[in-house]
Amino acid sequence: MQTKIWDLRGEVDSPNAKAAIEEIAEVYREGELVAIPTETVYGLGANAKDDAAVKKIYEAKGRPSDNPLIVHIYDEAQMDDFITEIPEKAQQLMDVFWPGPISFILPLKEGFLCKRVSGGLSSIAVRMPSHPVGRAILKAVRLPIAAPSANLSGRPSPTTFEHVNHDLNGKVAGIVNGDQSEEGLESTVLDCTQYPFRIARPGAITAEMIEQVIPGSIDTDSVLNTDKPIAPGMKYKHYSPDTPVAMLTNLNTAITSQNNWESTLFAVPATLRKYIPENAVYRELSVDETDLKNANHNLYQILHELDTDTNIEQGYIFKFDKTDESNAFLNRLEKATGNQIVGAERL
Repeated sequence: MQTKIWDLRGEVDSPNAKAAIEEIAEVYREGELVAIPTETVYGLGANAKDDAAVKKIYEAKGRPSDNPLIVHIYDEAQMDDFITEIPEKAQQLMDVFWPGPISFILPLKEGFLCKRVSGGLSSIAVRMPSHPVGRAILKAVRLPIAAPSANLSGRPSPTTFEHVNHDLNGKVAGIVNGDQSEEGLESTVLDCTQYPFRIARPGAITAEMIEQVIPGSIDTDSVLNTDKPIAPGMKYKHYSPDTPVAMLTNLNTAITSQNNWESTLFAVPATLRKYIPENAVYRELSVDETDLKNANHNLYQILHELDTDTNIEQGYIFKFDKTDESNAFLNRLEKATGNQIVGAERL
């Protein structure tokens, strides 16, 4: 398959951009796949009403069919067609956080979306993204778009056009180049089918941020059943590069062992750079040990480098202390490393 590339970096309003956006919308209407930018990660989209189109998502990604998809919309009114009801407190949160990096799991009205989108569940996750290019495309197509991350299943999620192009060129009808994703991690997924609500997948919108809007609205004690996933990222291996990678702890003194570090990548905060061997590959994960915004933004870029740079044989990524703010970062890092932890004193 020949994959068409549309370059929409930095613009949506020019005549050329508008023509490209309408062309992309038509590709969706014809039942084909297009990867588009969002503020979280790039998504691989298809018409959520078209079973054959959605099937192509699973085939292109190599994704298990019981792993549900998130439906992306431009306007809340679109949910009238496929959601039975929106709880009042969920609506309050939508009013605050949409458009933005949070998806809401809501009760599904049968008969409008194809059954494949929900993975056979009676609920569906819905998101309204804020990325200007993604929103312009969703507005033009006037359809709900099912879109998981635009990568091969199990691999690191894509935050740049280059990541998507590496994994999916030749497998999908088109890819939109829309600059690097701002957030860098997938959306928070909030299960609103019971109350208090449950976070099914952590993301940029934290439990604390939600509790600031509606105190007592998050059930922090419940354990979600990952054998029957209600949201992406719950059951299957995710985010893993081919190169071995581990979480790095106890980095409070210099690593002085005389190993051959040239083929080892260390991704740590800039304030800890002084402890890394001079001959190792260093990547700045964040400014300091509290800077989760940059850590979230940079994590997948680092995992992709580990995946593609044949000169790197081992990676170590700094493990932040567990806090409400670090939950999303640690969730992805633990899956990418298979929970492998190495103390710096052992190197």
